Amino acid sequence: MRETRRALAETLRRIGSLIGDGQSRDDVLDVEQLSNESGVPRDVVRMLLDGEEPPAEDITDRIVRRIVHLRETRLRPDGTRHSYDEIAASYGASRASLSNLVNSRRKTPSSRMPSRQSLSQQLPSEQVSWQQTGERRPARSGGPLASTQAGIETFFFGQPNGWLSAEPQASLDNALQSVLRGLEGEAADPMARLRSTHGLRELAARAPQLAEEELQLVTDWIDTILQRRNAQRIRGSESDSAHTEGH
Repeated sequence: MRETRRALAETLRRIGSLIGDGQSRDDVLDVEQLSNESGVPRDVVRMLLDGEEPPAEDITDRIVRRIVHLRETRLRPDGTRHSYDEIAASYGASRASLSNLVNSRRKTPSSRMPSRQSLSQQLPSEQVSWQQTGERRPARSGGPLASTQAGIETFFFGQPNGWLSAEPQASLDNALQSVLRGLEGEAADPMARLRSTHGLRELAARAPQLAEEELQLVTDWIDTILQRRNAQRIRGSESDSAHTEGH
């Protein structure tokens, strides 16, 4: 738990350090999208982004809730939900077993966290933290619910990856990695950062508000970047040509 909290805090710190001038965290973090990708409810996403602790949740309730979430957000190409028949058949189970699991837990969710003994009966005996490995790893089978979890994760993700049972902090941290990579890419690309931070259209729209000398400074800055890009392309082309002639 501490490791996942620290990993999430570090990811948020790095994202905060890369946000451009004139932007806020809300400009780059889409709560709805993060919720869809992570399986963490929107209100809990907001709590975690603010550094708060998420409410306790029974592990089986979490798995069932995320099964429902996957059906609602990972749709068929025609926009319809995958059926319980289709999902269950993919790992050799019956529709009744899956729908009964989902419906029973949705009607009577547990209000307390499970005991250590019940967890060992319900869940895989080994869960590998995404933050410890840097990648999603499958867990070992440890009971009926574990095989259901592995089957459903394989159906939606191609392999068992712990997505259904992962702690909210780990799930959100994993979903934030694409945001972080995008910001890191923009930081290494001045033109991408310009498009993201200000927007060329917005910059053009504001041009009449600038004094002539201020507008000239902005124009010169953009010209300098473009000239640098062109020079790099020319050097790259000359290098390729020389390499070709040498052979």
